[in-house]
Amino acid sequence: MPPADSDQVLVEANGVTRTLVLNRPKQLNALSSEMITCFLRCFTAYEEDDGVKLLIVKGKGRAFCAGGDVAAVVRSINNDSWKYGAHFFRNEFLLNYIIATYSKPQVSLLTGIVMGGGAGVSIHGRFRVVTDSTVFAMPETALGLFPDIGASYFLSRLPGFYGEYVGLTGVRLDAAEMLACGLATHFVSSDIREGRTQTVGECLRREYRMVCHVMRGDFSRDFFEGCRAILLDRDRNPKWMPPRLEEVHDEVVEKYFSKVDDPEWEDLDLPPRRSHGRRLVPKL
Repeated sequence: MPPADSDQVLVEANGVTRTLVLNRPKQLNALSSEMITCFLRCFTAYEEDDGVKLLIVKGKGRAFCAGGDVAAVVRSINNDSWKYGAHFFRNEFLLNYIIATYSKPQVSLLTGIVMGGGAGVSIHGRFRVVTDSTVFAMPETALGLFPDIGASYFLSRLPGFYGEYVGLTGVRLDAAEMLACGLATHFVSSDIREGRTQTVGECLRREYRMVCHVMRGDFSRDFFEGCRAILLDRDRNPKWMPPRLEEVHDEVVEKYFSKVDDPEWEDLDLPPRRSHGRRLVPKL
């Protein structure tokens, strides 16, 4: 496994899976020349490695990737070095091509901002997973440029004139719009993944609130009905209330995360631990 040259790209190995993490959260993971070089090396090496079957790309922080680091390109041009910009885009476009023609599946977890160069390292891949926090755009025209990174390929394949609309206006799309037009392939609610950004203590405190509401039967008695049907009467025919998932409303679910309305109830009190840094990192 080729290691990253710097901490701008983190490489995680889990069995046959390799995860590349864009790690410039303060810059919204804007693609630097260093990051592009690292991606090129990793994608090239993993394609030849029979021990690697799947690549995952994600960003650290509130953005997947806000685009290429064009500020660095402009600074170089102002210093009479236009060739730096040409070299930057040459490598970026080469990376886009390798991803678009890659022989192994790539999953891009598009949480938060996905713009410009961020689209280039994700949209060309096989699977693009969006969440309710995803914001997609091709904003190059606002910078006096044009939608690059192979956008003339994937935008031209969107339904009707939607690609022209996205490319010319720089409009921001949400997850539902990305799914509808084909820019995304799958949707996962970001709430489901909330525990990934929390400590084990925070997760246990939240779950303690939830289980206390369940024990009290505050909003539902499905737990008691499930135990009756499986463990007590064993008829394996629970009568859920409501009977269908689509009848479960968000406002009821949210109540499970609230404090319990009982003067004697307290949140889960966990003692401080010296060895709190070790954590299990969930993998796809």
